[in-house]
Amino acid sequence: MSFRPTDLSRRGFLRAGAAASALAATSAWSPAHAQEPEVLNYLSWPGNADPYLVSEFEKENNCKIMIKEYVGGDQMLAVLNQSPAGSFDMVMADAEYMHLLHEADYLEELDPSDYALNDFWPEFQKFPLHRFDDKLYGVMTDFGYLGLSYNTDLYRPEEVASYDVMWSDKAKGKVGFLDWYLPSMGCVSLSAGNTPPFDLSEDGFEAMKDKLFSLRDQASGFYTIADIFSSLRNGQAHLIPGIGEWITLGLRMDGAPVDTVLPEEGGLQWTESLSILKGTKKRDLARKFIQYTTSPRGQVLQATKVDNKKSIPSMAGWKLLNDTMPKEAEILRMQFDQPNVMDEYKKGRIHYRQLPSMQPIEDWNDLWSDFKSA
Repeated sequence: MSFRPTDLSRRGFLRAGAAASALAATSAWSPAHAQEPEVLNYLSWPGNADPYLVSEFEKENNCKIMIKEYVGGDQMLAVLNQSPAGSFDMVMADAEYMHLLHEADYLEELDPSDYALNDFWPEFQKFPLHRFDDKLYGVMTDFGYLGLSYNTDLYRPEEVASYDVMWSDKAKGKVGFLDWYLPSMGCVSLSAGNTPPFDLSEDGFEAMKDKLFSLRDQASGFYTIADIFSSLRNGQAHLIPGIGEWITLGLRMDGAPVDTVLPEEGGLQWTESLSILKGTKKRDLARKFIQYTTSPRGQVLQATKVDNKKSIPSMAGWKLLNDTMPKEAEILRMQFDQPNVMDEYKKGRIHYRQLPSMQPIEDWNDLWSDFKSA
């Protein structure tokens, strides 16, 4: 696929344009700050300008991080498309949107020698979704796995070893869905035997469609991220595909009977990365911020933020985490001498969350809309 900035609207990527004007009220960003040399303007998922993550960098560099928050890749693209060049210095993006950002010519090429990529696990040192023509455009900051989340009071681990449990009589009316086509349909695609789950022939797409629609009577509802938490806690949903430990770990630590499993059919990896945006006059400061975030200290902070714990790609970050916060390393399964999150790669059960490659994205979005309204 090939996209120009004007293609984003024409191809349907600005479908969330109305939502772009409803960014989180906590955002401190303003166009007035765009040219201020001591302000680093940051387009990101919510929460990434939390003082826990950025205050040390701000003090060390005598600067201020100003964040404009978005929710979902479509909205991120809409904001960039509607903003003059130079409005933002850097962007945190999900890896599956990197090729759209690159082909729309939003991203600066990065010099790999500027970043401690050799500190990363070998699987992530040349992460394919961040490279185009073997040139680097993004640096991984954190990742996690999406599988099947479930109520541990109602299901034993062996019952949720396969996505097939979603079709059981026991699950009727209790299968919840995050209202985003990509992770939800990705897990259903895996359950239909599609590997990789987003690179589908027409036959594979039809198989996924049939599996999806056969779940309609099992559905309890379609939820925002905030509603996912409450639906798991209050028992409205007993099973939810396409979410992971980034939700259930916090709930479990707060006493809720929930867990996440990667079923035998496999799971998805979400990946966040930092990139420098074209038009910035603060490349050096943006580069320093990426270096800080991927340093051992920055990685530990990424992993241990109270309301959103994550896996991190840096082995040096793992070591510092084990040395300074061993209990957190155990909870996050990032211990070197115990089963850990990297073991899933060795088992071949992880597939990158990606945008569909063989069908237009509109076809997947339309199918999701039809499923919800069926």
